[in-house]
Amino acid sequence: MSATELARDYPVSRQAVVKHLSTLTGAGLLRPERHGREVLYGVDPRRLTEVSSWLRDVGEQWDRRLEALTRQLRDTGTTR
Repeated sequence: MSATELARDYPVSRQAVVKHLSTLTGAGLLRPERHGREVLYGVDPRRLTEVSSWLRDVGEQWDRRLEALTRQLRDTGTTR
């Protein structure tokens, strides 16, 4: 999709959409492809798989840390 097409669906300006698309492209999540005067953006599924895996790992780390904190607070009588 183009930035113009995407901007129609959201309550932000086209320039704001372009800025977000640029950030996502820089992160390797999107692949821009020029068609005449327009740039169409497509998702790079390989990169999304990598990001999904990383987010899952980070989430699991936070879960372990929060569980440890809960146990420590419970052991010291700080939680209800």
